[in-house]
Amino acid sequence: MTTPGRRAALTPRHLTRTSERLSFVYLERCTVHRDANAITAEDADGTTHIPSATIGTLLLGPGTRITHQAMSVLGETGAAVAWVGENAVRYYAGGRALTRSSALAEAQALTWANPRTRLAVARAMYRLRFPDEDPAGLTRQELLGREGRRVKDCYRDHAARTGIPWRGRKYTPGDFTSGDPVNQAVTAAAQCMYGIAHAVVASLGCSPALGFVHSGHELSFVLDIADLYKTEIAIPLAFDIAAEDDQDVGPRTRRALRDRINATSLLDRCVDDIKNLITPDTANTGAERADDLDRVTLHSDRGRQVPSGHNYADADDEEAVPW
Repeated sequence: MTTPGRRAALTPRHLTRTSERLSFVYLERCTVHRDANAITAEDADGTTHIPSATIGTLLLGPGTRITHQAMSVLGETGAAVAWVGENAVRYYAGGRALTRSSALAEAQALTWANPRTRLAVARAMYRLRFPDEDPAGLTRQELLGREGRRVKDCYRDHAARTGIPWRGRKYTPGDFTSGDPVNQAVTAAAQCMYGIAHAVVASLGCSPALGFVHSGHELSFVLDIADLYKTEIAIPLAFDIAAEDDQDVGPRTRRALRDRINATSLLDRCVDDIKNLITPDTANTGAERADDLDRVTLHSDRGRQVPSGHNYADADDEEAVPW
């Protein structure tokens, strides 16, 4: 019998693409273990098998225990794992990338490091959120002001549409129940969107910290990406759920958001949006996908890269001896 420790490492070509996975699976008050290449969730009602390669991100809520073997298979299949609070409204820790290539991470860092291209990406993000406006020529302060007004208008419009009294956005960190039902729904939707965005950003190998709108936080880029879909998906759905009933708003919002994400193929769109924002000139060229590459090179002079695994003791020797 092949033991887990002797299984060959999976390559990107063996893995389910990010866009084809479940957006997220939330578990609480259960024990998560491994059975072959699936994970199992065991609680008082029995055992549920979940194919690990189909998970985008696994959200572990209160009362969950997870074994070393379960984490091992999740790591092999590139699923992100996030430890979260009840109803997934607090985030504690996260996982690894699907890709073996650093291409997108390097492109993100180069684009972020140049103030001109960083502003260009911020404008492109605004254009994705509000396609009826052209942000060309706007300063960062002007972008922030317009974004703030559009989000306020979105809250007011959906309050009027659903007939829910709206007294402004209110959320006390660590106290989910302090808000009224619609604020609870907005919070639950936002936190789930952050988890989904984090899963996609991590699976593509991008840096969660290098944001183009947000800054100074380890999840700045995650917040950037989650905000792309806030006024289109998260806020309208939150008002719909709150308008139906004011009981169990958090779980109902989470389930409805999961269904909406799957119905609209949001993960696929999110992957494309990130690639188009960071590498607009190469995202749709039809070239070999960067996340299919599984190789390590070394930096040389004049921007050249040379194969790794060789001893370059003689700096002039192009046919270096393998290690």
